[in-house]
Amino acid sequence: MNTMIYRGYAARIEYSDEDQCIIGHIAGIKDVVGVHGESVAELRAAFEEAVADYLEACEKLGRAPQKPYSGKLMLRVPPEVHAAVAAAAEVSGKGINQWATEAFAKAVHA
Repeated sequence: MNTMIYRGYAARIEYSDEDQCIIGHIAGIKDVVGVHGESVAELRAAFEEAVADYLEACEKLGRAPQKPYSGKLMLRVPPEVHAAVAAAAEVSGKGINQWATEAFAKAVHA
């Protein structure tokens, strides 16, 4: 996954062959904020500027900026998976939340 992170916001990055540049969009919010650049450095600068502009515009409009994610995640899994997760967490001396957080972090950084 190609992403950039700035002030808690992540941009999903891809190359546009049609536009012959790198483009990005802030992920996880309903507001549409896009950036583009011809190099990674240019895209990084545009992304940071777009996040700052977004936060400033929200402030001027008197509304809270959307946050990408709250940190709360509800999953529906089969009972046998839930039991296996609970057992794995207990064996490792952790609660399910801590165990799952570590498992997710390991999976996304693999």
